[in-house]
Amino acid sequence: MTQDSTVTSPPSRRPSTARKAPRPVHPLLHKLFELYPRLFGARFLPLKVGIFQDLLAAQPQALPADELKVALGLHTRSTRYIEAVASGLPRHDLQGQPVEPVAAEHVHHAILELYKRRGSKAPEQARRQAVEHLAAAVEASGLTREGYRERFTSPDDNVHAMLEEALSMVAQKSARREALQNAYKASGKTVAEFAEMYGVDPQEAKRLLS
Repeated sequence: MTQDSTVTSPPSRRPSTARKAPRPVHPLLHKLFELYPRLFGARFLPLKVGIFQDLLAAQPQALPADELKVALGLHTRSTRYIEAVASGLPRHDLQGQPVEPVAAEHVHHAILELYKRRGSKAPEQARRQAVEHLAAAVEASGLTREGYRERFTSPDDNVHAMLEEALSMVAQKSARREALQNAYKASGKTVAEFAEMYGVDPQEAKRLLS
């Protein structure tokens, strides 16, 4: 190799330091943010069933059907949207008002999808968050623990183990709540006095005893 070729050779770059170019945002997502910032703004909210037809009816000129279908697909497959569904927030209409709960199946699958997306980067943290979300989903579903297990059983051993851990958490919380309620009834004290006696936050005590 000549001296000239050595001087003119570009410096090598480590692959780990290279930055990926940000993905372009679909232009209609910008439009949806302008029109409905409460739904498509900084905080994503689960959308009501039939929101596509509602948007077309409300904004036929600004939101072409084909482009809107693509934009909504991108939006609802985004991690931020899946986080909103997994959190158990209700579905919202165009006015940003809650109109219906998200089906238990949708919440459950959103939690598992989040775990799948996060697991490769921080497996322990992703698993812990998934178990906590599953426990909250069980409590919000209106199903018994046995009913939830039967409805959402999985052939995946890891998913099955997470669900069993979540169900165990729910059982422990239920037993603690029942024990507190029995102790409160027998104490003859006010909620505030009882909370102080047991070292429980007054608001948490009020929730557990209600």
